[in-house]
Amino acid sequence: MALYRAAWRWHFYAGVFVTPFLLLLALTGLVMLFAPQIERLQYRAFLTVTPGQTALSLDRQIDAVRPLYPAGEVTRVRPPASPTQSTQVAVTTQGRDLTVYVNPYTAQVLGQVDQASRVNTVAEKIHGTLLLGDTGDRILELASGWALVLTATGLFLWWPRPVKGRRAWRAAFIPQRAPGRAGWKHLHATLGFWVAGILVFFLLTGMAWTGVWGGKIVQAWNTFPALVYGAPKSTLPTATLNREGEKAVPWNLEQTPLPTSGSGAGTPGVTGPVTLDAVNRYAAAQLPSYWIALPGSRDGVYTISASTMSGDLTDARRDLTLHLDQYSGRELARVGWNEYSLGAKGMAAGIALHQGRHGPLNYALALLSCAVIAFLCVSGVVMWWLRRPAAARRLHAPPMPNPVIWKGGVAIMAALGIAFPLVGVSLVAVLLLDLLLRRLPAVKAVLS
Repeated sequence: MALYRAAWRWHFYAGVFVTPFLLLLALTGLVMLFAPQIERLQYRAFLTVTPGQTALSLDRQIDAVRPLYPAGEVTRVRPPASPTQSTQVAVTTQGRDLTVYVNPYTAQVLGQVDQASRVNTVAEKIHGTLLLGDTGDRILELASGWALVLTATGLFLWWPRPVKGRRAWRAAFIPQRAPGRAGWKHLHATLGFWVAGILVFFLLTGMAWTGVWGGKIVQAWNTFPALVYGAPKSTLPTATLNREGEKAVPWNLEQTPLPTSGSGAGTPGVTGPVTLDAVNRYAAAQLPSYWIALPGSRDGVYTISASTMSGDLTDARRDLTLHLDQYSGRELARVGWNEYSLGAKGMAAGIALHQGRHGPLNYALALLSCAVIAFLCVSGVVMWWLRRPAAARRLHAPPMPNPVIWKGGVAIMAALGIAFPLVGVSLVAVLLLDLLLRRLPAVKAVLS
């Protein structure tokens, strides 16, 4: 009983901190899942065209864009993947990132969209940083780590206890009807069990984007090494090819420095004059959909990228990133699935699953999972509200058990603390706070 009370107390306090953020992540996740459908309706006049006989060259299409933004810079282009799609041209001007849509048959500019105003961009910024930059990123990393504590303690509480020598397994897997709080508890526990594995998957793949555990540990150890390029490297990381609300390069290449042009290094690539159209033909022979990033300086390179990150692919095994010398057209790097580390392969495959892009079943499961996670957050608050005394002016946390060594719990906490630095620091802080509650009556009156 003491172990159960200890797990319940940790589950409660983890829930107090995690629930608002977990609910926000679930709701913004739902918005991002619906964002492609919303944008197809919202920007329908920009995205679709009537097929013509022959598409104009990309150079001519970009030449139609440049005069409209004399102070702007064309940074990359996404050629249409089908005859009814427009060409997308990325333009940076006056501190704004724009996507300009061009009819590939007439070079008519159909319209522009500010990246900052897109539904997906706004939802992604809330989902990733709470609109607070690095501070929000750290808060969400901490909340995600504590959500793992919430999941582990929740599974412990879900595990059926013996009743007259038998465990009620059926009731553990199927919600049981009961009045009041008992009914909410059955529903919360069984749904929590069914979604626990998916929640852990979402948390781990999401945390790989965070600044400390993701950027300093996981991503850093799985970044593709720059020395294999065989060409001098620049001071710019490949992540500079990304822009607000749109990732163009794979996760495991973001920290890798870009190579430079003009060294004579590399292997045979584009033949003949090195133009954007020649680069496009070279890319089209190898990929169905892709971005082409234009050289941003005299020693810059053409970068062709298609990945689960950019949404061009749903099968990570087809990921491909090419860097081409802007003068010779030689391949300075070719990075695909076979070159990925084990962690990078896991992230590349996990991205499509996390975003619901791996087919209708994956999409439906992602939608259902976000909805269930949101319900778990709400039902947890309802159970607390039904349990607390009506006139209580405190959290009314589960009672503190007598001192007990919960070996499994200690092992889980230690593992999480070692794996996730921010979680480890916060675990120590919470343990100290819980001990202080015994000695500070005023604090205990509010938090207990």
